[in-house]
Amino acid sequence: MAGEDYYAILGVTRSATDDEIKRAYRNLARELHPDRHAGAAAEVNEEQFKLVNRAYETLKDPERRRQYDMFGADGPRAAAGDPFSGFGGAGMGDIFEAFFGGNPFGAQGATQRSGPPRGENLEAILDLEFAEAVLGAEKEVAVRAATLCETCSGTGSRPGTMATTCTACGGRGEVRRVRQSLLGQMVTSSPCPRCGGTGDEVPTPCDDCRGQGRRMEDRSYTVDVPAGVDDGATLRLSGRGAAGPRGGPPGDLYLHLRVRPHATLTRDGVDLRTTLHMTMAQAALGAQLEVETLDGPEEIVVPPGCPTGHEMRLRAKGVPHLQRRGRGDLLVTCLVETPTELTSTQEELLRRFAAERGEEVAPPEPGFLSRIRSAFK
Repeated sequence: MAGEDYYAILGVTRSATDDEIKRAYRNLARELHPDRHAGAAAEVNEEQFKLVNRAYETLKDPERRRQYDMFGADGPRAAAGDPFSGFGGAGMGDIFEAFFGGNPFGAQGATQRSGPPRGENLEAILDLEFAEAVLGAEKEVAVRAATLCETCSGTGSRPGTMATTCTACGGRGEVRRVRQSLLGQMVTSSPCPRCGGTGDEVPTPCDDCRGQGRRMEDRSYTVDVPAGVDDGATLRLSGRGAAGPRGGPPGDLYLHLRVRPHATLTRDGVDLRTTLHMTMAQAALGAQLEVETLDGPEEIVVPPGCPTGHEMRLRAKGVPHLQRRGRGDLLVTCLVETPTELTSTQEELLRRFAAERGEEVAPPEPGFLSRIRSAFK
């Protein structure tokens, strides 16, 4: 939209640092998220939420921020005084040409160039610990990608030289082909294969990038992993892909998340699950035991007579909701362990316990000497 002041939208000054912009965005995003509102208020806040996101996407990227500071939200066409910039960046001549096959506002050679092509999208794997995926984290990711050549500033031309008009397309950046059909002449356009749609040729290429305007380099980015992501999810980093040839816009970076399993916790949607082991005596008499959570050890009270499979719930110790506030729960399943190796004293106590309750149990095994005597009878 025309005249949008992205700094005012985020509530920061034009000299704000990246950290100040990030903090302002997070506060506004939490406040305006549509899931926190209902009815008509939700629709209003959704529009504001989209506006805040658009402002942040522009100002967090150094190159896009520089372009915005120079030309504003509408870009260089509006800054140059194009009265038809409100038509999605297309002039009135472009609109006539799209619908009627001709441009009454200028010669054929005045067709707008398609411009340098966009850079490639990149993909990478981001490994996360279980707690990082559940609670969120800042992670460093390294990629090898085409980046803007600093020697020629992305033009592809050797410093001190300039590009020239493409001889194949006459600077239009596209070539047209005319063929006959039942309806008459059909005109199709495609990017010029000689200049790649830029409309320019580079007679003296830059020595460092060989005329491409970009070079392969290792880059690293700090990624804000939101709380609540799961294994197999994908994060999209806008404008963090490969730089486009000869100053073309960059592609995006897609990070595929790979979450390592936890030693004792598993995930069940927004809830977490774990098993609490206890002895027969603890299950029968009750106990206060410790269970591991992602927030640290937590005391839990086992009620007397707790059976195996009994489930207890620790509120708000699970996974944060991605689309709204709050967290899931931690579900604790009790597992009563039966003793397998008893001393003679322990066995005697258990037999007395069974006799007291009137429970049938197996008779005691005969001793070693008794077994020998039985064998010779």
